[in-house]
Amino acid sequence: MNTPLDLNLPAPELTAALCDIPSVSGDEARLADAIEAALRRYEHLSVDRDGDAVVARTSLGRPSRVVVAGHIDTVPVAGNLPTRRDGGVLWGRGTVDMKGGVAVALRLAAHVADPASDVTYVFYDNEEVEADRNGLGRVAARHPDWLRGDFAVLMEPTSAVVEGGCNGTLRVGITVAGRAAHSARWWRGVNAIHAAGPVLERLREYTPAEVDVDGLVYREGLNAVGISGGIQGNIIPDRCVITVNYRFAPSADEDAAFKHVRSVFDGYDVELLDSAPGARPGLTRPIAAEFVAAVGGTPQAKVGWTDVARFDALGVPAVNYGPGDPQLAHADDEQVDVAEIDTCEQRMRAWLDTAAAGRTASLAR
Repeated sequence: MNTPLDLNLPAPELTAALCDIPSVSGDEARLADAIEAALRRYEHLSVDRDGDAVVARTSLGRPSRVVVAGHIDTVPVAGNLPTRRDGGVLWGRGTVDMKGGVAVALRLAAHVADPASDVTYVFYDNEEVEADRNGLGRVAARHPDWLRGDFAVLMEPTSAVVEGGCNGTLRVGITVAGRAAHSARWWRGVNAIHAAGPVLERLREYTPAEVDVDGLVYREGLNAVGISGGIQGNIIPDRCVITVNYRFAPSADEDAAFKHVRSVFDGYDVELLDSAPGARPGLTRPIAAEFVAAVGGTPQAKVGWTDVARFDALGVPAVNYGPGDPQLAHADDEQVDVAEIDTCEQRMRAWLDTAAAGRTASLAR
């Protein structure tokens, strides 16, 4: 019998409990069950579920609604579970990405029963895999009303600093053609792998841009992430494909990004494999500025892609904010400073207690 999830545990202990329930992408059902059961014990929340995504909401009639979201899956375990605590550090898969943030959100859902804004808490599956399996995307398609809000906080690891927006990302395949021949008579063929050299040279000489978007600087990147060619050890390959990933600033849309990549590799066959748009930071909006003021620190650009882009597509401005060093996400030595978990909870709790209070007063006037 599974041990019930106790949302009265301090956030660092709750983080460990969440991590120790298996939840590699595609295997989140047990954790989703535990989260759903725990949240249903609180009368101030209404709880819905779609697949292994759990959504809990307050319905207090507040003039605004905020969304607090986090994914419950992890990348595969690498001998780094169960978790272990060493002083002020919690070690193990998921401690950074992103069970610390999920623990904070669960604690807030359970214990902030009278927030100044209504709150929707979203705990979703399959973030760490291909986009068409993403639980937040599925909920957005099936139940867009569940994600309605004026502002969203995605509790991705940011070392407890607000990271605005996110870069977009796309992958292309660049095909270089050759002519097959027996490798003993190599001069009769054209080696496609050898002919790929100029493509790699263009990448080596490329200088990625740093783009200011609404006051935050996004660092772009264009890199080969895979190469394939050849069918047998005695055949000159007649085809080579280099897979290239482009991380582009949110000032550009996907069409513009693909056009740029095609221009870099002019003269080659460039096929779009997949893409996802970025999200502008939107920190000049009053509700976002209010959040930044409440949690403190100097906002930074999120250079990776996150699901803030999905909220942006729904017309909900969103930021990334959560405990854990993002550079340790997915690492075999994944670890989180427990003080950051406590700090995020304290700051988020204070924000939820005061968010929209000024707007409520202004509406009353």
